[in-house]
Amino acid sequence: MWLLWARGPDMATLSYRSAAKIAVREMRSSKGKFFFVILSVAIGVAALTGVRGFSSSFRATLLNRARSIMAADLSARMFMQPTPEQQKGLDEIEQQGIEMTPVTELLSMASAAKTLDPLLVSLKAVDPELYPFYGEVELSPKASLRETLKPDAVAVADDLLVRLKLNLGDQLKIGNQLFRIAAVVVNEPDRLSGNFAAGPRVLISREGLEASGLLAPGSHAGQRFLFKVPKPAGGAPISDKAVGDLKDRLVKLLPESQVVDYRETNPALTQGLDRATSLLSLMSLVALVLGAVGVAMAMRAHLQQRLDTIAIMKSLGARSGQIIKIYLLQTLMLGLLGGLLGVALGVGVQLAFPYFLSKFVNFETDLHIQLRTVLTGLGAGVLTTLLFTLPLLLDIRNVRPILILRRAVEDNDDPFVTAIFRKLRKNLAQIAAAALILAGLAAIATTLSDSATVGKVFSLGLVGVLAVLLAASAAVLAGLRWFLNTTRLSLPSAVRHGLANLYRPGNPSAALLAALGMGVMQIMAVYLVQQAVVTELHISSAPNLPNVFLIDITNDEINGMRALLKSQKSVTSEPELLPVVSSRIIAIDGVPANQAKLSNFPKRMLQSINLTWSEGPPPGTTIVAGKWWDPKETQPMVAIGQRTAQRLGVKLGSHITFAAQDTQFVATVGPLIKSDGQHAYSRAEFILPPAPLKGLPVVWYGGIHVDPARVGELQRALYAAYPTVTVINVAQALETVRSVVLQITYVIQFLAAFSIFAGIIILASSIAGTRYRRIREVVVLKTLGATRARIATVFSIEFAVLGLVAGLVGIGFANLIARTLLVRMEAAYHFHWVWNGAALLATAALTVVTGWVASHRILGQKPLEVLREE
Repeated sequence: MWLLWARGPDMATLSYRSAAKIAVREMRSSKGKFFFVILSVAIGVAALTGVRGFSSSFRATLLNRARSIMAADLSARMFMQPTPEQQKGLDEIEQQGIEMTPVTELLSMASAAKTLDPLLVSLKAVDPELYPFYGEVELSPKASLRETLKPDAVAVADDLLVRLKLNLGDQLKIGNQLFRIAAVVVNEPDRLSGNFAAGPRVLISREGLEASGLLAPGSHAGQRFLFKVPKPAGGAPISDKAVGDLKDRLVKLLPESQVVDYRETNPALTQGLDRATSLLSLMSLVALVLGAVGVAMAMRAHLQQRLDTIAIMKSLGARSGQIIKIYLLQTLMLGLLGGLLGVALGVGVQLAFPYFLSKFVNFETDLHIQLRTVLTGLGAGVLTTLLFTLPLLLDIRNVRPILILRRAVEDNDDPFVTAIFRKLRKNLAQIAAAALILAGLAAIATTLSDSATVGKVFSLGLVGVLAVLLAASAAVLAGLRWFLNTTRLSLPSAVRHGLANLYRPGNPSAALLAALGMGVMQIMAVYLVQQAVVTELHISSAPNLPNVFLIDITNDEINGMRALLKSQKSVTSEPELLPVVSSRIIAIDGVPANQAKLSNFPKRMLQSINLTWSEGPPPGTTIVAGKWWDPKETQPMVAIGQRTAQRLGVKLGSHITFAAQDTQFVATVGPLIKSDGQHAYSRAEFILPPAPLKGLPVVWYGGIHVDPARVGELQRALYAAYPTVTVINVAQALETVRSVVLQITYVIQFLAAFSIFAGIIILASSIAGTRYRRIREVVVLKTLGATRARIATVFSIEFAVLGLVAGLVGIGFANLIARTLLVRMEAAYHFHWVWNGAALLATAALTVVTGWVASHRILGQKPLEVLREE
């Protein structure tokens, strides 16, 4: 290649075409050396494209499942009919293309000719032409709601047929109208977001409700408006921002209503969705960083090997700018080649994920190759390749031919430790390159995470961690030097040589320590976070959580109810029984209830508050702030749900005055709690010690887990023994949530495993990329008489120490990062000695094995062969 410079006058103007030809010619002659660069770029881009592409498709599918559980994008619950002004605002929203349908819920009496006694039922009136916006109502016999719910027909829950001894086709009287029972409701998409009112469920059309005469002026019917946001042009998914904007608008328009979106339908689902989104974004960023680490190490090794060629080119008259142009084009070609290969691998991975997941869980997702994801992966691959080789390219300007032959003795070419500050002082371009790398990483991270804050924090955090890793690497090398100086005579010669190799002139130990440490940190952080999140998700999707709830159990019935539930084979877990005292709030921090400033909490609800007691935190409850009271506490305390506390405007230490029957007492707000929504106590927002509620009238509620296929069997047994107890069956609805949460856990585990696997390959290629630097050392050692066994021992010690030190530093930072992330996710962090110890040993083993897989062949080379190649 360098003979091209002998042309004389042509060297003054080197066109991009000529530079590209020279770059391609060198790439052809050094295929093995470029393999590691292309592999690092390809694996990084494949991980980035595969993880981001599949997670994007999965998130869209997951959000659609969340929407189907609410049956809409948003829901606004009101406890009275809208005022004319509010109705005008709702009409304006509808005119802007947002679909809206009301759902009216109320209690009524129903009767039939076969039964003399009327039955209290929970009516739900919908427009079958619009409801539901997402999901579907499952009926038996199987049919669509639009075909079934006619003005003279209703669909009922199975327990209504049991209680009134009716069959399909029989007549049911509601209000002053007779309706035909057309179907049995098996499952409703919004069952968990509707009212858990007493009485069997009855679905009725809005025309049928009006014909019944139940909607008289002053009726206590609850109104729930469902909203569907239109999709943007081009078929793109509905953005969270569009839903958030509509929610803010509804909160202002309907201040007395409870407005929630599809992400708040169920605590377990919401928590799983939020954590999955955070983890998937983290994995995309980790894939980016690991690819960049591999590229930086591989390109650094390559350019260091080309110093002789660069020096010869300069001796023949080439200018630094011309040489930089050649290697810049070469870098871009390598980045593009690796990026294209990585995109192809990533798309294959994205398409393969559903196949593997289907082996474990019923998984369906709307997979499609997203051009934006492909272009993002390709662009990130090329840009990171260019960014991380830019400082190395700029170093070409400082190459002086006279120093090349003496560089291994007089100058440590490690730019990361001893020479970095000198280079920065001498070369402002290096400072500009470092700033450009930081800006580029921030831009890529912002694109991947769709958040400018995340991009800034990620890039600054990456620089900070890298600086600490470099400092730690320098400290370790200095410590090794001191250790050898003090123990040199007492150590075996092979051990001394192996340890001394780590800080010999020309050895990139500090750079490799930093790269390995960062790679281990990223991989281990992903593993620790996903393990903690998956563990909690498995708890929230456990198969024995309550899925049938019991209402209005009297104090006299509670012991008999316990015995009955224990005898039922369909009940598969210990019943959770919750005592409830009806109460009302008459003052908050001394302010009368009618004057309190509430946030999306209707004041009329202050007149109907359920209190319960518990000596300790109930199942499924997490303390967010404060601490639980001492069992010996005599002063009334109250634990409040965090969201309820925000709506009431109370905090730790606030005082709430409760009134129950003729008793009034003031309770101090103790801990703020958060419920997982999966237990009976999730229905209680106010929990007190037993003493303040002693002697007050109590009604019991229960939560039990029943085999979903045998709920009817339990309903019949309960109705025969306790006909006044209401059974609320949400088994099918909770099974839907549980299946979604399980899907989240499997997807997180698969994507984390793939990210970790990709990271291991990239780190292995980074270690293997140093093999070319060891050839000269092996030649020197063999020339001095060293045997293969001795060289192998020296290298093995060097690799093992390198892996142990990098693993120790990386794992330490990984635990720090994992703890920070889990605290932000409100998940529990635990230090696992076994996992961390295994990771440390695995890092050392990976370093030794990879180093030898890449370097074992050079032991068999004869010195003369290598010197001739040089």
